[in-house]
Amino acid sequence: MPSRCFFNVVTDDPPATARFYEEMFGFERRFASDWFIHLAAPDLAALEIGILRRDHEVVPVDANGTTGGMLTLVVDDVDAVHRAAKDASVPVVQEPRDWFYGQRRLVLRDPAGTIVDVSSECAPDPEWMARVRRADDGSHFEVDTE
Repeated sequence: MPSRCFFNVVTDDPPATARFYEEMFGFERRFASDWFIHLAAPDLAALEIGILRRDHEVVPVDANGTTGGMLTLVVDDVDAVHRAAKDASVPVVQEPRDWFYGQRRLVLRDPAGTIVDVSSECAPDPEWMARVRRADDGSHFEVDTE
């Protein structure tokens, strides 16, 4: 059973896309890097949107042509979901893999063709985490890109 669910908008311009959701709907930044921006509603943290840069390595190659986005489901055990998907002959776009930002991720394709990112927490890369800092205004986290 998922513990979180949010939609990732895949875009060529994450800052502009994030501004749209911030200005039109009042979402606030919780995290920002050059490839991913995480937004949440100010009074309802469970209402979230992810903004992913289309050409980043974290976006599966099969999703690079995706218009709009991919669904993210956060679960306790991504490997159990992988086994179940294989047993059910669900198309696996990307096998489970640990990512530098602290997620073990599996990518599936649903019957409608939607890319589904299934993730569990794992240890983040310490060198990458050393670059994560609170924004100057204190409102969200950012990653130093230099």
